[in-house]
Amino acid sequence: MQPNTEEAVNEVLARARVAQRSYADYTQQQVDEVVTALGWSIMNPANNAELADKAVVDTGLGNVEDKITKNHRKTLGLLRDLNGAKSVGVIAEYPERGLIEIARPVGVVGAIVPSTNPAATPANKAINALKGRNAIILAPSPKGAECCKRLVEFMQQELKRVGAPIDLVQHLPLPVSRAATQWMMQQVDLVVATGSQNNVRAAYASGTPAIGVGAGNVVSIVDESADIDSAAEKIVISKSFDNATSCSSENNLIIVDAVYDQMLRALAEHGAVLLNDEDRQRLRSALWIEGKLNQDLIAKSATQIAALSGLETSAEESMRVLLVEATGVGPEHPFSGEKLSPVLTLYRVKDFDAASRMANTIMDYQGKGHSISIHTALDERAMYLGLHLPVCRVIVNQIHCYATGGSFDNGLPFSLSMGCGTWGKNNISDNLNYKHYLNTTRIVRQIEPQIPDLTEIFGGYWQAHGIEPVSE
Repeated sequence: MQPNTEEAVNEVLARARVAQRSYADYTQQQVDEVVTALGWSIMNPANNAELADKAVVDTGLGNVEDKITKNHRKTLGLLRDLNGAKSVGVIAEYPERGLIEIARPVGVVGAIVPSTNPAATPANKAINALKGRNAIILAPSPKGAECCKRLVEFMQQELKRVGAPIDLVQHLPLPVSRAATQWMMQQVDLVVATGSQNNVRAAYASGTPAIGVGAGNVVSIVDESADIDSAAEKIVISKSFDNATSCSSENNLIIVDAVYDQMLRALAEHGAVLLNDEDRQRLRSALWIEGKLNQDLIAKSATQIAALSGLETSAEESMRVLLVEATGVGPEHPFSGEKLSPVLTLYRVKDFDAASRMANTIMDYQGKGHSISIHTALDERAMYLGLHLPVCRVIVNQIHCYATGGSFDNGLPFSLSMGCGTWGKNNISDNLNYKHYLNTTRIVRQIEPQIPDLTEIFGGYWQAHGIEPVSE
């Protein structure tokens, strides 16, 4: 590492520590005003529009209209979640257990943020971090760095407005280098990493407590009991939103045989186009270059991808999703993996049991731990998936890319970072939220002893296995 790189990061870190020490004395009311200020910094319509436009121009990923929606919706939902949530002082009391829980800051957070959401993701992390009276330093991807810089400027303007230290939110000096990011991760108190699995592994290897999230490759199942038109509409909305930049966009759709043809017709009515064998091969050749996703095609619209890939499919403006049929799974079948584009792979299976087995096979290849979607009228089907498949979320009859990151009509926390549990080599299995940015101190008082009788614990076991009861 160059000495000036280390010095530059240390300067940012020093300012963050000074700001955080001051902020640690804020009351809950003061903290909540800061949180509201940060929310307004991105939800202010003028700021939101500028950030969305800059994100698309700088990264070439997604589209402006959906970025605006994402910035607004994700932030508003987060503010709803945080409204009234305790994160300062005593947050819980359990008199019967003699316990009092006190929320404490973790200190300075280092956040790795992706190019796919260069405004929404850092805003979400900053708001959550400051809810816990922490400071945060953002390490943006090269493509999204200028957008992140502008977001930090907006945030600092609002911090200044409410009289809070502006150095509570900073970014690494631009251009951000890998060495600077690595050094930052080693010096902060907590790392939260969203983006490529290389970034997540680097965070875990930094020696600093780290929270990372897993890779996406969402599978959706449509069974014979589903509302077919509703399922098709929701899947197309989800898969086409922001040109599928989200890790929560469906990548593989498994349809049971009984409704396969009906589902294809419904998908077509909502703007999904099934490619013939020749176009499928053209798309495969264009979308993967030497085994890696073509950066010129990811997060482009279906019409752009069709034109750039030389597809014979008519690139009508109404075309929102490209459909490809497949049977195989694994490295030799790239359509079975995450595509970061409005390209959806179809699998036709005999019944629900076959669908669940196919879903498991796909996730075993990629996306294990993340989530699965099911469109069904049978509640037991969702329960079966939750009990048997390696997923942290089973999304039932919803627009998946909205629902899995929290929605106004479900109970998941609003987040752009989804933990995938040990299946996805993560240390959390829930949506990254403000509680992960807190230390908890517990005051422990003595209570009446609660010592169970041996018979209470072992009685059933003794009886079942013919063991002679004993007394203490």
